[in-house]
Amino acid sequence: MLHALILAAGRGRRLQPLTDSTPKALLPVGAKPLVERHLERLAAQGFDQVVINLAWLGGQIREHLGDGRRFGLRIRYSDESEGALETGGGIVQALALLQSDPFIVINGDILCDFNYASLRVPEPDDMHLVLVKNPPHHRRGDFALEHGRLLAPGAGAQTWTYAGIGCFRRRAFDALKAGRFPLLPVIRRALTANLASAEIHRGQWVDVGSPERLAQARRRAD
Repeated sequence: MLHALILAAGRGRRLQPLTDSTPKALLPVGAKPLVERHLERLAAQGFDQVVINLAWLGGQIREHLGDGRRFGLRIRYSDESEGALETGGGIVQALALLQSDPFIVINGDILCDFNYASLRVPEPDDMHLVLVKNPPHHRRGDFALEHGRLLAPGAGAQTWTYAGIGCFRRRAFDALKAGRFPLLPVIRRALTANLASAEIHRGQWVDVGSPERLAQARRRAD
């Protein structure tokens, strides 16, 4: 079974003052914190090993979730308390704890009903991403898609937004040194080498990155 990494180290500045004293992952969406929703879905879909990266107020997340036993999971933590490493750097640091290849990465600040257990990376690709319809706050999108292949946006091509969900082979990060950097350049490198595939998710998805979108997620939560 694949291991999953939940990225939960962000400061959540656009959600201030809510995140001044509460990490974004623990903000309630409906009756439970956002991160618990991810954990419950992962456990229900057959996962048993999860890594969560921590930085801003990370001790609260560790204390709240513990070892994951109450979710039917084993949770391990990748500590970035000296300074959040962004998405790419956070993945590289967490590789030592992610013992499956490939592994799944989930942005901790999304509300989504995607079936994580369905994710696979077809050979010879290095990654397989989940894309969604461009939301109002990101109308230009991130990538194009043709016959399952991830492409750079082109003139007149329909674009899609990266959902913050992907399945990655470890080799996609082999040449990278530890440090602070985003994931996007790693994806673009695979795209240029024609080593990235993708699919469209047309179900529930909200990027909880602002007070307005947090309110939207709370309205949609069951």
